[in-house]
Amino acid sequence: MADSFMGKAATMEIPINSNGETLAEDDSLEQDLQQVMVSGPNLNETSVVSGGYGGPAGGIIPTSSIKGPAIRFNPQYVDRRSPPAPNCAPVPGAESQPTGGFAPLRSGMHHSNSNQNMSVEEANRGVAVEKLDSVKKWGINTYKCTKQMFSERFGRGSRTVDLELEAQIDVLRDTKRKYESVLRLTSALTSHFYNMVQTQQALGDTFADLSQKSPELRDEFGYNAETQKLLCRNGEALLGAINFFVSSINTLVNKTMEDTLMTIKLYEAARLEFDAYRADLEELSLGPRDAATMVRIEVSQQQYQVQRDKYERLRSDVTIKLKFLEENKVKVMHKQLLLFHNAISAYFAGNQQQLEQTLRQFNVKLKPPGSDKPSWLEES
Repeated sequence: MADSFMGKAATMEIPINSNGETLAEDDSLEQDLQQVMVSGPNLNETSVVSGGYGGPAGGIIPTSSIKGPAIRFNPQYVDRRSPPAPNCAPVPGAESQPTGGFAPLRSGMHHSNSNQNMSVEEANRGVAVEKLDSVKKWGINTYKCTKQMFSERFGRGSRTVDLELEAQIDVLRDTKRKYESVLRLTSALTSHFYNMVQTQQALGDTFADLSQKSPELRDEFGYNAETQKLLCRNGEALLGAINFFVSSINTLVNKTMEDTLMTIKLYEAARLEFDAYRADLEELSLGPRDAATMVRIEVSQQQYQVQRDKYERLRSDVTIKLKFLEENKVKVMHKQLLLFHNAISAYFAGNQQQLEQTLRQFNVKLKPPGSDKPSWLEES
């Protein structure tokens, strides 16, 4: 019925006169509208229609009959990751963190990273402190040694002297200079004698070639060619003996003596440090004896003891090396001087057998002729 009245009201025409006033049907129209409003549905009681339009009344379910739990607001299910509204200011101190089990994991990773960074920083700080301490100690040690060195040169400070050891060191340095001179001269002799042997070989080849091309002088050129070749062979044997002599002297001078002199340099540096710390300790001992000075004296006493032990150890090493160097020098030079004398005497006496026997006696191996020249494969 309500639908029929609503349809009628929707299609009703309202006549209006030329003056804009409604006609006599206004009273009946008002009565129909009032009837529609009285008999129409209650807006406070809506219904849910299950079915098609204009279906049976059994399909209408009043919403007042539907009962259920009330929907309440729970702030736990609010998505905190969503940004705040543009007009709303964020709450101070509030941080946008995801809900669930991810927040503790991320915080744990942040904690472990911070621990690693702290450990790396501590390690770098420790290395820097060690370097700074080493530089500080080196600076103090250098200052004390420089002060002691200038004091010794200007005659204001005292130095520790081992007269016997200093004499042996001076003898070694003088011996090294003389042996270097022997090495230089024998090397020059080797160079000159090598050139002479090469000249003799070339001269012998020339005589042999001329003996073939000069029939009238074949015998004379032949004798000279044989003589030069014999001298060349003996010269190569003597050259091998001299090279062996030079090699042994070079090893003795530039390795054995040089190693002993390096130990002597370390000993002299330790002696200078020892005297520097000794002078520092003596200077502190002559000053006032207050608490701070006593602490410095104790520290200086410990440093003095360390330097003294180092000095004594290196002095013992130098003494031992000098003893073994002298024994080795006598043994080596006895053999080499005998070789040099016998080889030179046999060569200039023309005694080829004696020269070869001398080489065998001292185990001198000669290189075959032409071994110094590169092979054809190397040349190509």
